[in-house]
Order: sequence, then structure tokens, then C-alpha cells
Amino acid sequence: MSDQDAAAGSRPTYTHGYGAAVLGSHRHRTAENSAAHLLPHLRPSQRLLDVGSGAGTITAGLARIVGPENVTALEVSEDAAALTRTELASQGLDGVEVVVGDAHALDLAADSFDVVHAHQVLQHVADPVRALAELRRITRPGGIVAVRDSDYEGFRWWPALPELDRWLELYLRAARANGGTPDAGRRLLAWAHEAGFRDVTATASTHLYADDEGRESWGATWSGRIVADPLAAQLEREGWADAAAREEIAEGFRRWAADPDGWFCLLHGEIIARVD
Repeated sequence: MSDQDAAAGSRPTYTHGYGAAVLGSHRHRTAENSAAHLLPHLRPSQRLLDVGSGAGTITAGLARIVGPENVTALEVSEDAAALTRTELASQGLDGVEVVVGDAHALDLAADSFDVVHAHQVLQHVADPVRALAELRRITRPGGIVAVRDSDYEGFRWWPALPELDRWLELYLRAARANGGTPDAGRRLLAWAHEAGFRDVTATASTHLYADDEGRESWGATWSGRIVADPLAAQLEREGWADAAAREEIAEGFRRWAADPDGWFCLLHGEIIARVD
């Protein structure tokens, strides 16, 4: 078995899936609100790889800075790549190349890119250190690898609701069962060092849902995911939460969203890793 076959065989399940509630949330992501740590390092004409491009909205923002013809977007399957292509086409960014591959073993030449970007990706891969080493391999000397990942165990909210406590408990259990690392944000610096990077700048950022629009959006995405998306199917299949239990959690999110005191803060870890 080749290294690429082995990596593919160990690929974990993507906990979120690509249902309507997930995509509705992910399409709110932009280069400005999700890759601010990277933007000061970007210049026109840089060759950029966007790993795990997903809904394509961040990719689009990056492409407008460096030029669409200089961007390659990578996804793990043809179905996921099609989502990126559709979004880029809707924004008139047909020059971006969209390819399918495994971050553990990329069919890309060494020293191919000036910038490699991965947003909310390493928390879902089987071997984050191996993936980072691969991203380092394809980045030219003097280039950078920019990564941002959530730390679910660092999420905080108010009011204190038992339904949301249960949601987090179940999400962490499901993500880990799928081979993921839901507290990836706090681990990025250590993973980068283990992958061979010597010059790494670590930062952190938060995203806060505390106004009417934000609460409605966050409450809707998670009340939807917990009852209908792949996460719901996993919880049902494993016997961890039946339909009634999941509906209780969904109702908790709806009550949180309707509360004018509702406050929900997401913690993200970030790194800029330079290749020497």
C-alpha cells in the first residue's frame, strides 16, 4: 500500500457534513472575518493554495488579493470541490483551479506555493502533524503556511443552559469518534513545531454572537445540524441521542437565540509558519 493509499484509508469522517444548515453558516465566512491573521502577508501575484476550501467564500476573498489565476483550491472529494467551484463561479472568479486531494499526501510539487492556507481543516484530519509537514513541503523557502482552527472546549456562552452543555458534550464525543481533534486551536503551535517549522507566530481570535442577527444565525445553524445533518445521523446511529433528545438541544439553541442576553463566544487558534 502506498503512503497516499494509507492516508486515504485513515481519513476521518467530516463531522459537520455539507447539509444546508452547515453551508448556510459557512457561507458567512470571508477572508476578512476568518483569515485576518493572513491578510497582511498577502500580495498580488503570490501563488496560493487554499486547503479545505469548502463553501468557497474565503477562497474568493483571497483570490481577489493575489489574483484568481494564482490560486489553487483543494478539497477532499469531488462533491466538496463542486461546492467551491459553484461559489467561485457565482462571484465571477473562474480563474481559480479547484482540485481534489488528501492533505496528508498531496499530488503537488515541492516548493510550488508562496502561501498555503487552511481554515478549520486540521481539526478534522487523521494526522495533523503529517498534514502540516506536507503543507511545508509544497511551500517555497520564504513562504508561509497559515492555519486557523477552533477550540471547541474553549467556547463560552450565556445564559447557562443544560441543553447547550449537552450539545458540546455530544459534539466532542462525535468529533473524536470520527478521528478529529476538536480542541485543535490550542495545539497548532505544538503541531507546527513537530512538523519541522522553526519560525512560527501563534495568535488567537474570537467570534462573538451577541446581537439579534448573530444569535439568530448561530442558533439556526446548530438547531438545524443537531436534528437533520450528518451529526444528527451519527448521534442516532451510535445511540448517543435519539430524536427527542436532539430536539431538546435544538429547542435550547432556539431559546438561547431568542434571549436578548444571549452571548456565545468562539475561540480560534492561529499560526503563521514560515518556511526556511
